Amino acid sequence: MSKSKGRRVFHQPKKTEPPQSSGIANTLHKALGLHQQGQLAQAEALYRTILKQAPNHFDAKHLLGVIEIQRNNFEAALQLIGQALKLNSTYAVAHLNIGHALLKLKRHQEALASFDRALAIQPDFAKALSNRGGALLFLNRPEEALASYDRALAIKPDYAEALCYRGNALLVLKRHEEALASCAKALAIEPGLADAVNVRGHTFRELERHEEAGEEFARLLSVNPDYDYVRGNILYSKLHCCDWHDYSQNVNLNVNEVVAGKRAVTPLLFLSVSESPSDQLRCAQTYNKSKYTAPGYALWKGERYCHDRIRVAYLSADFHSHATAYLMAGLFEAHDRSRFETAAISFGPDSKDEMRMRLENSFDRFVDVRNKSDRDTALLLKELEIDIAVDLKGYTKGCRTGIFAWRAAPIQVNYLGYPGTMGADYIDYILADRLTIPEDQHSFYTEKVVYLPDTYQANDSRRLISANTPTREKAGLPEAGFVFCSFNNNYKITPAVFDVWMRLLHRVEGSVLWLLEDNAAAVRNLRRNAERRGVAPDRLVFAPRIKHQDHLARHRLAGFFLDNVPCNAHTTASDALWAGLPVVTCLGSSSFAGRVAGSLLNAVGLPELITDNLEDYEALALKLARDERLLATIRSKLAQNRETFPLFDTDCFRRHIESAYQTMWERYQRGEPPASFAVRQ
Repeated sequence: MSKSKGRRVFHQPKKTEPPQSSGIANTLHKALGLHQQGQLAQAEALYRTILKQAPNHFDAKHLLGVIEIQRNNFEAALQLIGQALKLNSTYAVAHLNIGHALLKLKRHQEALASFDRALAIQPDFAKALSNRGGALLFLNRPEEALASYDRALAIKPDYAEALCYRGNALLVLKRHEEALASCAKALAIEPGLADAVNVRGHTFRELERHEEAGEEFARLLSVNPDYDYVRGNILYSKLHCCDWHDYSQNVNLNVNEVVAGKRAVTPLLFLSVSESPSDQLRCAQTYNKSKYTAPGYALWKGERYCHDRIRVAYLSADFHSHATAYLMAGLFEAHDRSRFETAAISFGPDSKDEMRMRLENSFDRFVDVRNKSDRDTALLLKELEIDIAVDLKGYTKGCRTGIFAWRAAPIQVNYLGYPGTMGADYIDYILADRLTIPEDQHSFYTEKVVYLPDTYQANDSRRLISANTPTREKAGLPEAGFVFCSFNNNYKITPAVFDVWMRLLHRVEGSVLWLLEDNAAAVRNLRRNAERRGVAPDRLVFAPRIKHQDHLARHRLAGFFLDNVPCNAHTTASDALWAGLPVVTCLGSSSFAGRVAGSLLNAVGLPELITDNLEDYEALALKLARDERLLATIRSKLAQNRETFPLFDTDCFRRHIESAYQTMWERYQRGEPPASFAVRQ
């Protein structure tokens, strides 16, 4: 999803009463000319000259405020334009500009009121209607935003910006084809409208039409090379297509821009190409500053709540059939209700599927906040006197980090969804284990690190696996031959790891590589890449997405699971181990995302499947594929350990995470700041 990078600011003068002296009028005319040419300092000097002669000059005050908007000094702009409106409150453009400044300050409800005041004065003000739509989008009211854009376009049908932002509202509403059409109309009117190209790129991404998304982002780069995150979006599209043309060059370019503090790559994508926790911190901090800065004051004012039970709220868009829910459902159900009162704050779809129904019954309170703004949701947390707010999304798809920016709870925790630092000063803790965040890596996390025993990852011991295993033929596999498996999303596959896999296919006669089928472009490119490495394309077999319990059952057909680096399998590795399929992993880096599978293997008693480099990874995979007895021993050990080791012991994990919450809460009750600590075994 995209939101406008900035709307044009109106700054034409208002005819003032009484008539101005010819000297002031001439100075104003000259100042306006300089202002429109972008010579802000010179224009400012002349506006201030006017105010020395006429302290209550409306235009000079208003236009000084406009200059402050252009300099991103929004508080100063509010003060100056507010002073102007005290002199004359009937000028619609001034209310529009106040609203623009308020939007930039994330005071969206106040901005909406300013746009409404402009429209009360000038009902046919298309610009105010368009900006009003933007405020409504920020307030999570996309249907009303769409109506506001439509009103603007009824007045001004060729209004390219309104068509663009209308497309954005349609994207939020998941009316994808209409969004594409609206932005196409905008671009027909104004071919260089960068925001419209950006919305089209994100719409194609939502449709998983990654090649077309990549083409749009490449077009955006040519239109505006400095557009936020455009280079990362191009790389994202290429990775989803497994298009590795100039892979190293593209990755290095993005890494260098991140290190330079540029808005180049979003943090989630960066985890897939970066092995450096310090660079990941830099990326997260830049992203947080650009999108999710705190509003300047906290809703929680330091109160110490005194409840019979600690109130924990889990915030997520994934309370339905989703990887996070598959991991967390058992924990939600197992929480000790005598000590903890739990709430689900859901901003994802109400899918009404089996998992959704299970989850709705797992909490003391389940609240759907899809139609609430970030601020209103934060106010809800404050009203509920939540002690600990747990962000299960981080910077993943559908996140609502802005809720946490309001600091509505005394303790705010980054957990599970995003395996890295948020780079935000309003997130207090991150839950980890000693493998995922080594002791010497704490400086790369803005959160305090809380170590859970065994592994940081929750698992649900009630996950269903279909009793019926499909035949190899039904799964698309050959009747004979070893099956290497990797059901990670295709974007995690890197050329270096793929090289290892192709060498394994060369050396294990008759073997195949079984991959997840993400999209047609990825299938095509992966098969081409195999052929370039001398492997017949049909030795890559692609598994379509199916019902989760059936997906788990088909793991039984594989020999073992091959992990990815620098971003490991996470839930996917848990799926494999739960289904009885060994996972061969490579730590490969010191970043959280590259050490998760190792954490899981330790917790299930299979550290012998963890390697430290790709050479050892390849050697171990080859040994297991060639030695049937050794692999059988590993599989037997996994089957036994699955029942006895901590990884899938939901109640054991529940005790550990509740101990972590208890310690956080006790520190807060004593008035002590957050601090890193380890939960005892």
